Amino acid sequence: MTTWPNHTGPWNEWRSAMAGTRMHHGWLLAGKSGLGKHDFAIAAARELVAEDGIPQPAGDHPDIIVLTYGPKNDKEARAAADGKDFERARSIRVDQIRVMQRRLNTRPTLGSRRVVIIDPADDMEVAAANALLKSLEEPPQGTFFMLVTHRPARLLPTIRSRCRILRFPLLKDAQIEELLDAAGIGGGGDARFAAIRAAEGSYGVALRFAEQDLGPVANAIKSLLTNGDPQMTGRADLSRLIGGRADRARLDAVFELAQAMVADLARTTEYAGQRATLVDTHSDLVTLAAQAPTYNFDTALLAVEIGSLLTRAAPASEHAHVRH
Repeated sequence: MTTWPNHTGPWNEWRSAMAGTRMHHGWLLAGKSGLGKHDFAIAAARELVAEDGIPQPAGDHPDIIVLTYGPKNDKEARAAADGKDFERARSIRVDQIRVMQRRLNTRPTLGSRRVVIIDPADDMEVAAANALLKSLEEPPQGTFFMLVTHRPARLLPTIRSRCRILRFPLLKDAQIEELLDAAGIGGGGDARFAAIRAAEGSYGVALRFAEQDLGPVANAIKSLLTNGDPQMTGRADLSRLIGGRADRARLDAVFELAQAMVADLARTTEYAGQRATLVDTHSDLVTLAAQAPTYNFDTALLAVEIGSLLTRAAPASEHAHVRH
C-alpha cells in the first residue's frame, strides 16, 4: 500500500477520536480524487474493528463492507460472477444500499464493530442517498460509516450534517514525484514536470497521466494554448496523440490534463483578457467532458473539439490584451 505523506493530519484526528469516550458513527473523508482516501479508509477501518484477543484476517475483512460501482447490468453482473472483466455502472445504486442494510441486521462476524465504506459517496443515486440517510439517522449498535467523497457539496445536506468531516490536503509537486519514483514510474524532463504540475496536488491524477503516457499530449496542449493553431496542424497532432480508438479512461485523463493546464495558465497569466477566456475555456471543457459519454462522440472529432477550445484561449487568438 502507498505511504501517503499527506495523511499525518487525518491519522492524528482519527486516532484522537478513537481514543475518546464516544466515537462518531459517521465520517466524511473529503478531498480531491487521488489523495489516498480509499487507502486511508481501509486502514482506519481495520484499526477500528480490531479487538484484543480476536485474530484479524490479513485479506478481506468480514466486518468491513465496501460499496463502490457495481456491474452496469445483468449481463455484466454474470461476467463478474464468473470472474471475468466487466463494465461498471457510473453510480452507486439503491439496491446496493439495500443489500448492505440487510447485512446490518445481523451481528458483526468477529468482534463488536463493523465499518461500511462507500466510495465515492458523491456518486450515489438520489434513491441510494435517501436510503443511506435512514441508516445514518439510526445506526445499528457498533456500526460506523466512512463516506469517501471528492465533491462533498454533491451529498445531501442531511447526510453531511450527520457526519464528521476529515479533510485530506493536496500533495506538493515534490511529494508526487517521490510517490511516482517509489511506484517505479519512470520518465522525466518537461513532459513529466508538466504532468505533475497539471495534476494539481493529486497523485492519482499524476499516476493516470504517467500510465497513459500523456507527456506528448501535454506538450501538444501547451503548444495550442501558447501558439494557437492557424494551420489546423496542432489539432490534428492532438487527435493523433489521443488516438482514434481511445477508451473512456484515456479520454477522462486527457480531459483532466487539459482542464488542469488551462486552470494553471489562468492563475499565472498577466493578461486579464486571456484570463477571462481561459476561465470560459475551462468551463467549456468541463461541459464537453460531461457530454462525451452521453452524446457518444467520435473520438477523432472529440479530440478536434478539445483542440479548438484550447486554441481559442491562445494569445494569438485574442485581438488585444489589457495588461494589469
